[in-house]
Amino acid sequence: MIIPKLPLDVAVDNFIDYTTTHFAFITKAISRFMKIGIDSVNDFLMFIPPPVLILIFVALAWYFSTRGIAVFTALGLLFIWNLGLWPASIITLTLVIIATFISVLIGMPLGILAALRPGARRVTMPILDFMQTMPAFVYLIPAIPFFGLGVVSAVFTTVIFSMPPAIRLTCLGIQQIPSEYIEAADSFGATEKQKLFQIQLPLAMPTIMAGINQTIMLALSMVVIAAMIGAGGLGGEVWRAIQRLQPGMGFEAGIAVVIMAIILDRITQNIRKRSE
Repeated sequence: MIIPKLPLDVAVDNFIDYTTTHFAFITKAISRFMKIGIDSVNDFLMFIPPPVLILIFVALAWYFSTRGIAVFTALGLLFIWNLGLWPASIITLTLVIIATFISVLIGMPLGILAALRPGARRVTMPILDFMQTMPAFVYLIPAIPFFGLGVVSAVFTTVIFSMPPAIRLTCLGIQQIPSEYIEAADSFGATEKQKLFQIQLPLAMPTIMAGINQTIMLALSMVVIAAMIGAGGLGGEVWRAIQRLQPGMGFEAGIAVVIMAIILDRITQNIRKRSE
């Protein structure tokens, strides 16, 4: 007995065709708005002279982290500048900043809702499991029909890929707060808003910062992969090296990605430790 194949692929194709046909005006408006924002941030960062921007990052690393990380930040960014990868690094940094901002902006409220409402948590967690187990390359497929090739599609896929840790760890941080604190707040007549902003979020901030740290790391990895749909940046350099069979150029771009990942990871990790 041959069981007929479920037409899942046809259903997905029809859904994407329907949405792109009937809601193209929305996606085009979002694409234009996001393109303006991305270009503005990138132009601003490119306007700052590289030595000045390097000093800013070194100061952030010195303040939030350790002297060793500050020295590594200085040497690493100078090394990237020396390799001629500074413009590509700025594009990558821009995409990571914007994607992380949108992911946290959407993810934190959803995490709070999941923590405070069991019904929302039962719906949210399976969706997050699905999002985190889906291969990263699959997220590139629906972005092209909606937003076309380029940085907007890259931000869209990066947000979808990197948002789950922000939701999950915000929910976890609020759930881990000892019930004695909530009972004490209730005994003093605190409202839900007062408990959230004066007790739950401050106490959950270390866990929330861990989620933001993971969001940044996932965003950086996805931005590199999104070079396949025209994101550019360091991922574009890697992709170009693969197409041209130039392992040296690919290795240089890969080292630059590693340096940026270490800098962002160490700075955000120490911000989390300070919040603890």
